[in-house]
Amino acid sequence: MVVVTGQNKVSGNPDDAMSSSDAEDDFQEPATPTATQAGQSLPLLPQQFPEVVPLNVGGMCFTTRLSTLRRYEDTMLAAMFSGRHYIPTDAEGRYFIDRDGTYFGDILNFLRSGDLPPRERVRSVYKEAHYYSIGPLLDSLEDVQPLKGEKVRQAFLGLMPYYKDHLERIIEIAKLRAMQRKARFAKLKVCVFKEEMPITPYECPHFNSLRFERSESETKLFEHHCEVDVSFGPWEAVADVYDLLHCIVTDLSDRGITVDHQCIGVCDKHLINHYYCKRPIYEFKITWW
Repeated sequence: MVVVTGQNKVSGNPDDAMSSSDAEDDFQEPATPTATQAGQSLPLLPQQFPEVVPLNVGGMCFTTRLSTLRRYEDTMLAAMFSGRHYIPTDAEGRYFIDRDGTYFGDILNFLRSGDLPPRERVRSVYKEAHYYSIGPLLDSLEDVQPLKGEKVRQAFLGLMPYYKDHLERIIEIAKLRAMQRKARFAKLKVCVFKEEMPITPYECPHFNSLRFERSESETKLFEHHCEVDVSFGPWEAVADVYDLLHCIVTDLSDRGITVDHQCIGVCDKHLINHYYCKRPIYEFKITWW
């Protein structure tokens, strides 16, 4: 076989030499790289987008102007459609975003005209706004219900640094007891108290005088742990015990946990002299199925 190089002519008999077509086949230019190959080896030229952009977001189709996607510079959508990044297309030529598109229409409505979603969709759209890094939408949603109220609620819960840990403890204890007893539900005792040392009303005058003048040894006599599974408190705020109970039940329910509760009395542990702990004790019933 005759070797063909770029500098030497073909020599030998015509029958032994490769035809010009064979040589062209062997030395043809490489095919244009696919998007996958280009992403791995060759840099892509800036991608050009039409003025009207067809989109496929997780199987849901949308159409919008390129200027809408680029409305806010510091967003993921503006970066994606800046031309600096390669965006794949589906079989119909729509630019594909691998994300659930259920709330993408709400995202586009805000980018188009500043419209906000109805209240029942606010939390879900807020999550999508986080994903796409749309700061103006995040700010707008945080100023409407229910997120505005949630901000106030979190300010209250911030007074209890172990609130989330206590929620986890409630869940773990209830789960363990239900599994051990092969039961559908589990019960546990929870103490929720606002004041550092709750007392009965008729003790208030005596308690207040002792409260500000008691010695260190007397202070220790008032310090104790109620015989419960989990204890919340104390805190200093206008919000009371029922407000915190509402927070606990709401947060457990948001995690898909069915919970009922009722007050079953007070701790009633003897502290000192005629002082007894009057922290309320609640029975929580966690139903698993």
